Amino acid sequence: MAGRVRGPGASVVALCLLLVSLVACGGPADGTRAEVQSLLDRRARALLDADAAAHARTGTRAGYDNLRAVPLADWSYRVTAVHRTGDTATADADLRYRIEGYDRSPVTTARTLRLTRDDAGRWSVDTERPGEASGEQLWDQGRVRAVRGAGSLVLGVGQSRERLREYARLADRAVPAVSDAWGREWSRRLVVLVPTSLEGMAGLLNSPASSYRGIAAVTTGETGARERSPADRIIVNPDAFGVLGESGRQVVLTHEATHVATRAHTGAATPLWLSEGFADWVGYRGGDRTPARAAPELARAVARGDVPAALPTDDDFGFSDDSGSLAQAYESGWMACRLMADRWGEDRLRAFYRAVGAHDRREGAVEQALHEVLGTTLADFTAQWREDLRRTLG
Repeated sequence: MAGRVRGPGASVVALCLLLVSLVACGGPADGTRAEVQSLLDRRARALLDADAAAHARTGTRAGYDNLRAVPLADWSYRVTAVHRTGDTATADADLRYRIEGYDRSPVTTARTLRLTRDDAGRWSVDTERPGEASGEQLWDQGRVRAVRGAGSLVLGVGQSRERLREYARLADRAVPAVSDAWGREWSRRLVVLVPTSLEGMAGLLNSPASSYRGIAAVTTGETGARERSPADRIIVNPDAFGVLGESGRQVVLTHEATHVATRAHTGAATPLWLSEGFADWVGYRGGDRTPARAAPELARAVARGDVPAALPTDDDFGFSDDSGSLAQAYESGWMACRLMADRWGEDRLRAFYRAVGAHDRREGAVEQALHEVLGTTLADFTAQWREDLRRTLG
């Protein structure tokens, strides 16, 4: 645009554009960004080296103290933007970290840091918090305590070591149970996060606490996960988990461990009734709970003649105030997977799960897998499932 300006003011306009360019593309702003990047590089190295003095020279040590128990293999920042006002600045950065022995590749999460500069021109970190639209990390909520199991790592805040050992025992029992039901082609290692409360769980998931009230645990991870993806995280709601009995707690941890094991074969084509139903099937497998005890909401519905007309949709699994409807959706999925295992065998159930997940889109995936793996149609399977509900729960 400046090249088309004519008249006496042309050189002035061109000079102003040049000055703006210097500031935006290589001037003071880029200098500050480079200084902040250097600061965060030193801060990351000090954390990995467990050098408290070097870390303190980069600013607040709150994060250092909270992270001391976490076995970190990697920790680094990549500054994406710096907003400076005089001797203060706000930096946006991508934090990449990896837990030793569990994460095959780094977890990446956005962070926002506030910084100040002293009279000598040195920047230091005053605070660090989750970036916009990013959830908290466990150490944002307090000092982390770690307990290792045979195949698990349990990280908790505000939890006793004895309580964390209990989670590790449950997780260690879940690993062989899942391998027996699904196969051994998965990491067979679990990372369990235990915050102080439901609110802490919600902070990790960056969602309202009301979304997870009554939910004992969830698993986060990348569906269709690549071999080099980070480990899934099983996040516990200690409020809901604490009211369960021993067998209920084991079912929950085994259910969540199943999500970890099946992640690579769970994708856009996998309906929630299958992923959640299969996880419940593994959780209850080998136990002594009758269907009526394991599916009380569905049993009550069937007893009053309200037999579901179709398998639950993904919307039926939405967290809401209607806990009965959510429970019935889970129970319906479990009964469908239980029927497959009983009528066609466990090998066919596993093959069906993999066949559905192999599709890249939902449309037709279940129907094709039912035809190719079980030799039936969706209409026929639904009719058999409904009849099984009447016979088993009625």
